[in-house]
Amino acid sequence: MIRIDAVWLASAPLDMRAGFDSVLARVVPVFGAAHPHHAYVFTNGRGTRLKVLVHDGIGLWLAARRLNRGHFVRSDSVRAHQAISASQLTALVLGLPWRGVGDIGTITLT
Repeated sequence: MIRIDAVWLASAPLDMRAGFDSVLARVVPVFGAAHPHHAYVFTNGRGTRLKVLVHDGIGLWLAARRLNRGHFVRSDSVRAHQAISASQLTALVLGLPWRGVGDIGTITLT
């Protein structure tokens, strides 16, 4: 598996036609840099698609996911991005409401 030490969620949508270079070109201005072992998560405008760019220290990994029903719960932050935990990333990728997931995997009220 790829080691991920930090996960960052962008609040602005991304064009899902973007490939490695385009997503990396978006990561640098939004997050400041593409740090090794960090994951950068973007959704499209409708919230039905998600892309994750991971820098593993040697190269880049780009993963995509699409929901046929429903949408990914996006950040409601006014900031350009926010840090989320690994358990929150898991919930987000599954299409679940990730904001209520604690670091130890318990679901809480927000």
